[in-house]
Amino acid sequence: MSQSCIFCAIVAGTIAADVLYQDGRVVAFRDRSPQAPVHILLVTRHHFASIDDPAVPADAAACAALFAAGQAVARQVGVERNGYRLVMNHGSDGGQTVQHLHAHLLAGRSLGWPPG
Repeated sequence: MSQSCIFCAIVAGTIAADVLYQDGRVVAFRDRSPQAPVHILLVTRHHFASIDDPAVPADAAACAALFAAGQAVARQVGVERNGYRLVMNHGSDGGQTVQHLHAHLLAGRSLGWPPG
């Protein structure tokens, strides 16, 4: 856990969030600045800086847990039928603004391609 990481604080419960799902590896909550009608963040309980963190391959189960949680949350909020997007950003050019491994679940409208 990082002392200065907002996602670590949400996972620890010291910062309030609209939590929709949690298990032993992942916490999912609504994004405070949504980019789609449904925008949910899925964050690992363990602090990894990004998908490129050297510790991630050693804990591949953390990434698998993000995808499994994304599927569960999509069903929970009722977007699995029409579709949704799971996005992971890395680095400034990739759009990562919080240095904590996480995925965005976006849904509720037709999502264009290419993104950005």
